[in-house]
Amino acid sequence: MASIDPKHLSTSKLHGYLLSAVAPRPIAFASTLDANGNPNLSPFSFFNVFSANPPIMVFSPARRVRDNTVKHTLQNVEATKEVVINMVNFDMVHQMSLSSTEYPDGVNEFEKAGFTMLKSDIVKPFRVGESPVQFECTVNNIIKLGTEGGAGNLIICEVVRLHIDDEFLDENESIDQIKLDLVARAGGSYYSRAKKGFFQIPKPLSTLGIGVDSFPDHVKNSMVLTGNDLGILGNVETLPTEESVVAFIEDLGKRYPNIKTATHRQKHKLARNYLSFGDVESAWKILLS
Repeated sequence: MASIDPKHLSTSKLHGYLLSAVAPRPIAFASTLDANGNPNLSPFSFFNVFSANPPIMVFSPARRVRDNTVKHTLQNVEATKEVVINMVNFDMVHQMSLSSTEYPDGVNEFEKAGFTMLKSDIVKPFRVGESPVQFECTVNNIIKLGTEGGAGNLIICEVVRLHIDDEFLDENESIDQIKLDLVARAGGSYYSRAKKGFFQIPKPLSTLGIGVDSFPDHVKNSMVLTGNDLGILGNVETLPTEESVVAFIEDLGKRYPNIKTATHRQKHKLARNYLSFGDVESAWKILLS
């Protein structure tokens, strides 16, 4: 068995060990507002519930290992002392992953990831409409654990209102855990689906994905494409060129003779098929034809 002194490891190496060994971890999908009222949305896996009376949750936005900067969420809760913690299930996991892209200050991750902004009852930050359970919280305390890259900041939150989608409640008004289908975070690109085990999602592009708000309306408002489909499609740096779309459709017509006259719905179904095999570029070419 390897016995390791953490002081002899680089922060990034130790970080990897911790995240892979202490897993899976629930995800706090935290919605905040900055001092000027601009929305921010970001996921954190250093998170759990710690008390029922009073109802207390704690999550920790760590300082970035690479450059020791802090995340907008931490700045926002320091300024406003409010947050909504939205739970993440499998149906929204790719959109959640897209929202973790480090977009510049002031960019609305709700719009980038294609989420619905719901007004909260008590606090000012918005709720994620697609989330099965949402907790409106006030921030009781923030404990800084260090000043170097990788140091956590414990945000101690008190739940002042919770919202549960009726779809996930049984006849006794208890949460049906299987229907809820929560996902949790592990190390690297690994996630865990509560009822099915591990799966992987590639990390968002460091060059910034285009986001759902950049989609053509028929794609953004599709009745065929799922939230996860939108999240995958949004994690591309650029859309295919018109020339590449024309060439692809010409070739595709040999197998699908009616592709040029297909409806949006038909094209969306075909694009979903390509997405199921991980072929995002071809899916986009079909959608843009």
